[in-house]
Amino acid sequence: MPTLTLYNSLTRTAETFRPIDPANIRVYSCGPTVYHYAHLGNLRAYVFTDTLTRVLRWKSRDSGWGSLTHVINITDVGHLQSDADAGEDKMEARARSTGQDIWSIAAHYTQAFKRNLDELNIVAPSHFPLATDHVAQMIAFGSAIEARHCYRLDGGLYFDVSTVPDYGRLARAHDDQGEGRIDPVAGKRHPQDFAIWRTSRPGENRQMEWDSPWGRGAPGWHLECSVMSRRYLGAPFDIHTGGIDHREIHHPNEIAQNQAFCGSPDTGATMWLHNNFLVDRTGKMAKSSGEFLTLQAVIDRGYHPLAFRLMCLQAHYRSEMEFGWEGLAAAAVRLKRLAHSVAGLRAAADAEVRVAADYEERLDAAVSDDLNTPRALAVLDELLADKRVTAGDRLATLAAFDAVLGLDLATLRREDLRVRPATATLDQAAIAARLTERAAARAAKDFARSDAIRQELGTAGVEVMDGDPLGWDWRPA
Repeated sequence: MPTLTLYNSLTRTAETFRPIDPANIRVYSCGPTVYHYAHLGNLRAYVFTDTLTRVLRWKSRDSGWGSLTHVINITDVGHLQSDADAGEDKMEARARSTGQDIWSIAAHYTQAFKRNLDELNIVAPSHFPLATDHVAQMIAFGSAIEARHCYRLDGGLYFDVSTVPDYGRLARAHDDQGEGRIDPVAGKRHPQDFAIWRTSRPGENRQMEWDSPWGRGAPGWHLECSVMSRRYLGAPFDIHTGGIDHREIHHPNEIAQNQAFCGSPDTGATMWLHNNFLVDRTGKMAKSSGEFLTLQAVIDRGYHPLAFRLMCLQAHYRSEMEFGWEGLAAAAVRLKRLAHSVAGLRAAADAEVRVAADYEERLDAAVSDDLNTPRALAVLDELLADKRVTAGDRLATLAAFDAVLGLDLATLRREDLRVRPATATLDQAAIAARLTERAAARAAKDFARSDAIRQELGTAGVEVMDGDPLGWDWRPA
């Protein structure tokens, strides 16, 4: 069987994955800041992480590896609006702007995030620790590193990055310009120095604050991941994941804290993996713009959430992925075709089946090559179309692809994938007329007109699926 290779951001090379303890693989993933709904770019990160953990479980069958412990933290305090070292806590800002209780905000968006993971068929992690449940451990961590690595300012306790070796290696930032998003704070020794603890300013009205040796306040954003990864996984552990934006500030600061605490160059994790951005046509998708796309927006347009999962799998996790409604529609059509093919296999399956080993081997080779899901999908397409393999054998082999890709094709029905926008209104006579017009356009090879009518009908709540053996397949929302 091929060895699993993964691209380690720390070394900028693809490396063979070798677990520290084969009996228990340990993975930590930076979780959401629960001040708002997760946008699609956020969720791409968890499709990637889910693919990673599915592949690790898949590879465990033949490698002799044991269990997998996966942690996704929930940031409900400490993350500033600048993502760096100045500004207001995102949770406090949200509470102030809405007039809501900050704890209720955190609980609401935490549940919304977990619902999104379920909708995307993402396997729940072993632990979902909350930052606010670990403040005492964060204070103890800060106290342990203060004497050798930190200094005090009026605003709290700051980490001196010059006290650890090779700071910024992960981001490849070796000068003052490297951390461009860090805003200046009066009194900092170096531009890259960052807050371990933020002391509340006189007169500041915070809903979340705690007593500490450095005054009443709240922890810095970076501290929680060092504390919770060590608490639930030990140190060092195998893999740390996050978005590529974390590679520039958050993860280098986390590594510096880990080195300070253990007194060695150890970074905390053996491998650091980062997924690239999901972008729209105006740039990186982010909540700071005031408008952002959520999974619920996809659902309200009538698309099954697994269509977005498939869209993510069609791009390699380290490549930028452009989101557009046309691309999502194409992914939805591909998913329907896959589901239709599987339905045909179920109808024709033999009583006795065996796994098509060569297809499993090709799946294994694809995902072992730095989680190459686009290649794995191409192998899946070949499997479903290969008439040399019996229907039953193809169906049995499909279980491996479902285990790795998480598309649930063995149970997904075409009816589940019908496009039904939440706002759809329909006129039966108008639909019939448009379908007749589309058929005429196709007969005249006017495919631009045919596609335009399909899109118009889709917006109106009518799914059109060509090639169905029963003729036009459409249903009103």
